[in-house]
Amino acid sequence: MSPVIQTVTTTTATSTTTPDDGPTPSPLPAHASPKSKALPHPKPDYPTCKLRFECHDLNHRGADIFFSNNTLSRDLAAAVTTVQSTLYEPQDKPNIPPVRSVTLIVRAMESLAYTTGSELDSDHKELHFSLDYIEKLASEPTSRQKDEIQGVLVHEMVHCWQWNAYGTAPGGLIEGVADFVRLKAGLSPPHWKKEKGEEWDQGYQHTAYFLDWIETRCGDGSIRRLNEALRDKKYDEEAFWPDLFGEGVQELWSEYCKTLPNKDGEDAVVAEKENQKAVDQLEKVLE
Repeated sequence: MSPVIQTVTTTTATSTTTPDDGPTPSPLPAHASPKSKALPHPKPDYPTCKLRFECHDLNHRGADIFFSNNTLSRDLAAAVTTVQSTLYEPQDKPNIPPVRSVTLIVRAMESLAYTTGSELDSDHKELHFSLDYIEKLASEPTSRQKDEIQGVLVHEMVHCWQWNAYGTAPGGLIEGVADFVRLKAGLSPPHWKKEKGEEWDQGYQHTAYFLDWIETRCGDGSIRRLNEALRDKKYDEEAFWPDLFGEGVQELWSEYCKTLPNKDGEDAVVAEKENQKAVDQLEKVLE
């Protein structure tokens, strides 16, 4: 049905009086001209793609939860916009992966979610999301259900649009970038926390918080530059990080870990190691 556009025209009636009508009333104040409204800024011009959806079991309890927390046309498009605007500037359009379609498939499966190229070719992506996992959100508040579903969609959508150095980038870095975008979108779940660890590329939220620290330390757009550096050449760890940030990744990771609080009991262990080191050095001096 075509929308009905209703046009309302207002007119001002003019009243004429004669001397017998009594004193002439003061003229009504002229209405001020309406202020011109500022036009909204146009949305950044990012690539578009077809968005498709499949549900393999409408009777699944997870399907009920999914549909009650998701407006497909809006939320899928929002996930694409979130990813593109976090990883790219509008002028980067020629360097954005040429994704032609994304099909979200919700179905029963053991793993939480994954993204892959379709049978047609790698420019057509499939995002698989577990109805079994969504069903487990039943006990969560509605707001948490919605944020978790959208957070997973954003994470997986990153894998459609990010670069990976021709498949040579560490898996932990790829997953860390995906959770970095989720983190910047304000969709991090409550169990996420910054933690020290021996490896910077543990992936997911561990690497995401590290990348967020780099974004703060080295300036806005640092992770965009990191993603761009994974576009047209293979990953070489010894050159990759110094070229981007002036230091090796281990040096950056060590510096980042120094900003984090120690875990419970770790302070005592560190102090004990430092004391023993001092004792050993003193004994060498006394020898």
